[in-house]
Amino acid sequence: MTRLSRYGREWFTGPAAARRDILAGMVATFALIPEVIAFSFVAGVDPQVGLFASFVIGIVIAIAGGRPAMISGAAGSVALVAAALVHAHGLPYLLAATMLAGAMQIVFGLLKLDVLMRFVSRSVRTGFVNALAILIFSAQVPQMLDVTWHTYAMIALGLAIIYLAPRLTTAIPSPLICIVVLTGVAMAVPMPLKTVADLGRLPDALPAFALPHLPIAWETLGIVLPYAFAMAAVGLLESMMTASVVDDLTETTSGKARECTGLGLANLAAGLFGGIAGCGMIGQTVGNIRYGGRGRLSTLVAGLFLLLVMVPLRPWVAQVPVAALVAIMVMVSASTFSWGSLRDLARHPKMSGVVMLATVVVTVATHDLSMGVGVGVLLSGVFFAFKVTRLMGVTSHHDAATDTRTYEVTGQIFFASADIFADRFDLTDTARHIRIDLTAAHLWDITAVGALEDVVTKMRRHGLTVELIGLNAASAILVDRHAPLVRET
Repeated sequence: MTRLSRYGREWFTGPAAARRDILAGMVATFALIPEVIAFSFVAGVDPQVGLFASFVIGIVIAIAGGRPAMISGAAGSVALVAAALVHAHGLPYLLAATMLAGAMQIVFGLLKLDVLMRFVSRSVRTGFVNALAILIFSAQVPQMLDVTWHTYAMIALGLAIIYLAPRLTTAIPSPLICIVVLTGVAMAVPMPLKTVADLGRLPDALPAFALPHLPIAWETLGIVLPYAFAMAAVGLLESMMTASVVDDLTETTSGKARECTGLGLANLAAGLFGGIAGCGMIGQTVGNIRYGGRGRLSTLVAGLFLLLVMVPLRPWVAQVPVAALVAIMVMVSASTFSWGSLRDLARHPKMSGVVMLATVVVTVATHDLSMGVGVGVLLSGVFFAFKVTRLMGVTSHHDAATDTRTYEVTGQIFFASADIFADRFDLTDTARHIRIDLTAAHLWDITAVGALEDVVTKMRRHGLTVELIGLNAASAILVDRHAPLVRET
């Protein structure tokens, strides 16, 4: 299949698939609204800034992204990074940072630096998903506090519709039915319910192209650059993790480098239309997948329908009860959480469980996905190094006939195991000849070469004859380049 034909199939695979994409995209739109508005407040900007950005990002990422059916918008940890810049310098600086972050992400994608995702272990990904599920649910809690019993009754009714409606029909996604029914009930029977209009000011016009008005000076760049880099890094991390989750759910692959470039183009466009930077949104994406979204059409519909409901249908959308949105997000939270991972804690290695739990705890405690993933990746690396270090061994035997002691080294020698390797040699050995057999070992870095050089140098200083044998080609090149005297007998 050529790249062009594959791109075409990502848009349209038949009428049935198109219908599912359209309906799933509409559900994703309603799931977008409360989270985008909430994170707009976190960032310190007007809700319409986040909503406009989500519309622009949705359109651009549908065309240029690398992961079909993924929903991206102006929410997530990017808003947490942006908040400090907005509070200190104002919206124009945020728009400039958004554009610069988009440019950085384009470069990131063109250089194919998405390969760094290979260092994120499965345990970290599971922790990322579980933490997001918890954060999605916790974000709904404020909507359930200081309310009357009517809100709880409507949430319960919404959940009942979401879980029971599929038994009657799957032609229309049950969350969409939930929104329509609960809105009808709220309009027919007056109740003290919070509506979408109560979440913030909704847009009443189309987004307009405009460049931020800032002084062109090095001082401006010095203010914007650190925030832009942080926004670019956090946005890429969340989008790459979300794309990996979708890959697992749909059992398909995606172009991660293209997703990086697409996100950069989307954020660049968002900044030009007065919006904040965004990234992949796991909750909305999982909801889109759960209700049939598989192609780029679902992503496009999510963006287009957002503009439709926010401007022409604004009076009707304003009357949608928040309880309906809470019910949908509670369902998404429950379906996002990897319940099997709780069982796996008893079956999988303890270190994997610790990594997963640490990712969850740090993410939930800080509300920063990048922080949680960073800690998870760091622990994975430390545990891996510790495990590999334990596999390294040195044994020896003495040949009395030739008065030669042979040290047989096995395993991987690198910065974490180099000191243990060096300690395994007896520098006061009474044998006159020493042979170090590295046939079953591999030297990975200059720390390993330095440890070998120290051992050989000290033995020769004690009058011993030292011979190296069994170096593989890669290890030999490393030794010849950084410690050529070691191989001299």
